[in-house]
Amino acid sequence: MTVRLLAPAQAELDEAIAWYAEQAPGLGETFLIETLKAIQLIEQHPQAWHPLTMYIRRCRLRRFPYSVVYTQDGTDILVLAIAHQHRKPLYWKTRLN
Repeated sequence: MTVRLLAPAQAELDEAIAWYAEQAPGLGETFLIETLKAIQLIEQHPQAWHPLTMYIRRCRLRRFPYSVVYTQDGTDILVLAIAHQHRKPLYWKTRLN
């Protein structure tokens, strides 16, 4: 099973890392590590997290107010968004099309 990030999801991840890096030394790296751990857990147990729709699920990060929004694409995982939990709910829905 492989994990792919849509280009907008990768951009969101990069922006969040940069923002946290500006807040405190090492915080951007901490955010990246936690995001990668969540993605690894999703890869191991793709059905374990909260379903948002019939095909889309969300895995919340523990320390940061972000979620990894993903779907299964055959045997692969497609990350639709690295979404801030307090901004624009469901803005990423059109990315699946």
